[in-house]
This record gives sequence, C-alpha cells and structure tokens, in this order.
Amino acid sequence: QVQLVESGGGLVQPGGSLRLSCAVSGRTFSSNSMGWFRQAPGKEREFVAAITWSGGSTDYADSVKGRFTISRDNTKNTVYLQMNNLKPEDTAAYYCAASRYASSYFLGRPRGYDYWGQGTQVTVSS
Repeated sequence: QVQLVESGGGLVQPGGSLRLSCAVSGRTFSSNSMGWFRQAPGKEREFVAAITWSGGSTDYADSVKGRFTISRDNTKNTVYLQMNNLKPEDTAAYYCAASRYASSYFLGRPRGYDYWGQGTQVTVSS
C-alpha cells in the first residue's frame, strides 16, 4: 500500500511563503513522477506542478510560474513545493500525488496519477 502524507500548510499573509512537503512510503518512490494539485471550495481540482522521477523535468501551471518551485529528494522519499509571493487566490487544499507517467500530458491531469495524499490546507489572508 502506497501512502502519501502532506505537511506544511497553514495560514499566511499575502506575499508570504510556505513550503509543503509530501512523504511517500510503501513502494519505490524514485521511479514515480510526482505532482501537486490544489482544490478550492466549489472548484475542480487543478494542476499546480509536477516533477519527473529524476528531477530533471518540471512543469508548472501558468498561475504559479515564477512563484512556486517543485523539488524532490529521492534519498528521503519526499517531494516539496516551495511557494513564494502567495496570493489570496492560492488559498486551497493542496494534494500531492504519484504517477507512473513522465509525459506532461498525463502529469497535468488528475487522472494521470495513481496515488493521492489526504491534502493540507493553505490559506492566504491578511
């Protein structure tokens, strides 16, 4: 059984920063691409960022480019999402997910992922 556990969410003021972590257990982490999605109340889950198994390729939603950075540490079975210059519209539950794919076609879509975490809440408000 694969388990993904997110942490690092919280309340932050506009312009602030947070770093989310996602710890993966239960299988070989280094062979999976990893992604972050978010879902605000009443909205569909949307793609935020993805990283291939080697970390050599990353992809971002236009809305977070230049502000968010995805990275991974395969020695710790952990993927990170550094979020800078946060805006109120970034408020959402953030989910990490593991995928068998490396293509951006699949990594940009929720159905491209096999395993999901429970989510961590990020609230950006003054």
